[in-house]
Amino acid sequence: MLEKLYQRIEATREDLIALTRDLIAIPTLNPPGENYAAICDYLDNRLTRAGFETTWVRAQDALGDSERYPRWNLIARHEGGRPGPCVHFNSHTDVVEVGQGWTRDPFNADIEGDRIYGRGACDMKGGLAASIIAAEAFIAEHPGYAGSIEISGTADEESGGYGGVAYLAEQGWFAPDRVQHVIIPEPLNKDRICLGHRGGWWAEIETKGEIAHGSMPFLGDCAVRHMGAVLHAFEETLFPAMASRWTEMPVVPEGARQSTMNINSIHGGQSEQAADDTGLPAHCVPDSCRIVIDRRFLMEEPIEAVRQEVIDLLDDLKARRDNFDYEIREINRVIPSMTDKAAPIVSTVHEAIRDVLGQAPTYVASPGSYDQKHIDRIGKLKNCIAYGPGVLELAHKPDEWIGVTDMLDSAKVMGRSLESLLLP
Repeated sequence: MLEKLYQRIEATREDLIALTRDLIAIPTLNPPGENYAAICDYLDNRLTRAGFETTWVRAQDALGDSERYPRWNLIARHEGGRPGPCVHFNSHTDVVEVGQGWTRDPFNADIEGDRIYGRGACDMKGGLAASIIAAEAFIAEHPGYAGSIEISGTADEESGGYGGVAYLAEQGWFAPDRVQHVIIPEPLNKDRICLGHRGGWWAEIETKGEIAHGSMPFLGDCAVRHMGAVLHAFEETLFPAMASRWTEMPVVPEGARQSTMNINSIHGGQSEQAADDTGLPAHCVPDSCRIVIDRRFLMEEPIEAVRQEVIDLLDDLKARRDNFDYEIREINRVIPSMTDKAAPIVSTVHEAIRDVLGQAPTYVASPGSYDQKHIDRIGKLKNCIAYGPGVLELAHKPDEWIGVTDMLDSAKVMGRSLESLLLP
């Protein structure tokens, strides 16, 4: 029975390539959130032909949603011939900015050997395509299966998922009484099961100063210098403290098993001049400087302690440094999420990987968060993992690619999992 399913999936190779290339060719860039309706329309047409019933859901008034950039999501459901559980494959349809360093057109979906190149190929349109192929092959092989299969294409994962899975979870789409098993085909490598992710705390810090003529800086107060003191304190105190903390979570790569923080951006003083502005800048002491920090934390670290550690550092500077003043604004917070290894979806996919690849999978956790956080925290559904094709380290990089063989192998694992869950 399994060999027939695997052969059916192998026979879809050219279809899988065409499907993946079509998905990559739709530039669903986020921000700002372009072409969500276009990719939902493409998925609607594809899945309707396969016998799915589709529902469009706009995340009305969610973060990022606007008339210019509406946050469209598609949920497709296929009912089997008998009652049974629902297995849901959730993929985000948005991709990050292209960035510099590409050697090929990021939306042409060039093929070279076993690889398909393009922005979103790895993260995660290849995984979406693999889940569609797996579901279609399983349905064709077992039309009278028990239960149901859902495939969703959702918005905004790259910017937090609030216009996508978070909104759907709030509306009950991931309630445990309607969905029992969730696989998110993120690119964590085809031989690994991702159980969850670290937490994240994002904040903007602003240091204050006083504007004055640049030739007489002693008459003002330079906010950039104050920010320099903040960065120095981070280097001297916060970064060493974070480097000493390690988690029992199986986070990959190894460096992400410790607490980390990235300085996302910094800006102080007058706005940058436009590229075509040939004038000279004004001579002013900056009265404001802002940074955005991206603090990734571990299950062993309480979120309030993470926040307070930064505030204590700033308050210490305020007590010691003349005229130092600051404001801090929390942008977002994400609590770590981890699915138990004993969960049904974990053991099912574990056995499927062993069957398809001939080896036991590795359990990992993601260094960055993904939409499991919303399925877990809002949907209250704990039986959720990330499993999909693609090399994690290629995500968001130039010349991103996905391997066709890896997609086929992952589709077999997904199909094998469907047989275990929906053929009692």
